[in-house]
Amino acid sequence: MNGYAVLKGASYTLAVTPDMVIHNGTTQTTEMIVNPESEYLKELPSHLRSFEDAVNYMPNQVYIGNEKPQKMAEVGFPWYDKLMDGASKDGKYGEIMPEDEFYGLIQICDVFDLVKLEKGFAADVKAKLDAHHMFTDEHVAILDKNSETTQEEIAALVNDEHAEPLYFNNVLVGAVKRAHDVDVNLSAHVMLENLVTKASNVLSLLNLVKKAGVNPADIDYVVDCCEEACGDMNQRGGGNFAKAAAEVAGFVNATGSDVRGFCAGPAHAMLHAAALVKAGTFKNVVVTAGGCTAKLGMNGKDHVKKGLPILEDAIAGFSVLVSADDGVSPQIRTDIVGRHTVGTGSAPQNVISSLVTNPLDEAGLKIVDIDKYSPEMQNPDITKPAGAGDVPEANYKMIAALGVKRGELQRNEIADFVKEHGMTGWAPTQGHIPSGVPYLGLLRDEILSGETKRAMIIGKGSLFLGRMTNLFDGVSFVVQANDGSASEENGGVDESKVKAMIGQAMRAFAEGLMGEEE
Repeated sequence: MNGYAVLKGASYTLAVTPDMVIHNGTTQTTEMIVNPESEYLKELPSHLRSFEDAVNYMPNQVYIGNEKPQKMAEVGFPWYDKLMDGASKDGKYGEIMPEDEFYGLIQICDVFDLVKLEKGFAADVKAKLDAHHMFTDEHVAILDKNSETTQEEIAALVNDEHAEPLYFNNVLVGAVKRAHDVDVNLSAHVMLENLVTKASNVLSLLNLVKKAGVNPADIDYVVDCCEEACGDMNQRGGGNFAKAAAEVAGFVNATGSDVRGFCAGPAHAMLHAAALVKAGTFKNVVVTAGGCTAKLGMNGKDHVKKGLPILEDAIAGFSVLVSADDGVSPQIRTDIVGRHTVGTGSAPQNVISSLVTNPLDEAGLKIVDIDKYSPEMQNPDITKPAGAGDVPEANYKMIAALGVKRGELQRNEIADFVKEHGMTGWAPTQGHIPSGVPYLGLLRDEILSGETKRAMIIGKGSLFLGRMTNLFDGVSFVVQANDGSASEENGGVDESKVKAMIGQAMRAFAEGLMGEEE
């Protein structure tokens, strides 16, 4: 027996990309087609944040581990107008990377010579990445291929060869070429989207190595759970982002595959990883995902209309290490799993019951036995001005209301339940990114410190977006303090006990020999 799989580490990263908001976010690119002279497009540039403002934005600091959600609650909504002073781009769990360095990383991740950067820009970026100390000499040397690339050549690629432009401070500094003349799945637009996803994925993997002390050679399997798809005209979503990112990150002993489930993808992927480890198939599995260019500035019109800065200006990523039970790290209870089935339906009560109370009932637990719930941890600064409300709070109220109906809570206890068992949302609205997993890094620390005993991670997704089904989707799982079950399953034998047993056996053997000699 292997005990439960455990949560061994997590990383969270952001790449602040204001120029990509304008040129790659679908809200903006669609507006350029249908209403190119709109007031929104004219006003948009003045609402873009500086890199420093993005770093000093408290929800971003929570995401990379320098602050806690409780601090956001103390400061109070909204947070865009309450910037921190002197916050660091380097976090406990990851980092916030500026746009120019991210372009360099995109080229590092390009193995088909599709990315071109202007020579002066590339030289500056190379120096910055070289000083980063997370990239190898081989990584940064890739930028030397731009030594003769001029801005005129890049402009020609964009104007004549259907390449996607890369801007920095509104200046053309690079381009991503198409990978095929007629295959739309390998167009420059798709290649840029996929390279951005891969690069942000790699950034998180490298930070997992750095921040969690992971040995890349120890990783057996990688599961990617982003919302993009890579392939060609004959297999549009064939993959494999997982192995592509693992290659750049130096996970030389890993294989891997992609798992998709819209916003619920990360929760599905965590269950895959935990099951693989629990079964003994692999010892160390990384669940990882990069971000999405399409969602940059997704709610920009509402933000600009209300005088807010563009808050969806970063490409997010995360990586989580799931390993064999070490007797210390938080355990992933693969026997307490909620699931929205085909027959569950879309009624809110049915959804919450399938994901929360059904698995708790099977485990003999009540709603209040879960210290913290982590559903869609979207940042209210982004969603409330767009009319979507406070998404985490709405989830907590639904859970509490179900608790009242079940007789586990009094109606006047709902507000206290939300405060005690919930958290203020801090994650960027990058689709799959907010879905439960942003809490895993902090949760591990809280459990190890004794602050939290048990938490539930909830992933939910809307499948209608793919026009294949109108079904809703979701899965959940519980993470708990390590109960020592792994050592119990193995007879309670640890290294010291084994040594003692060997010593006793050797003494008995020696005494036996001495007895025979006498």
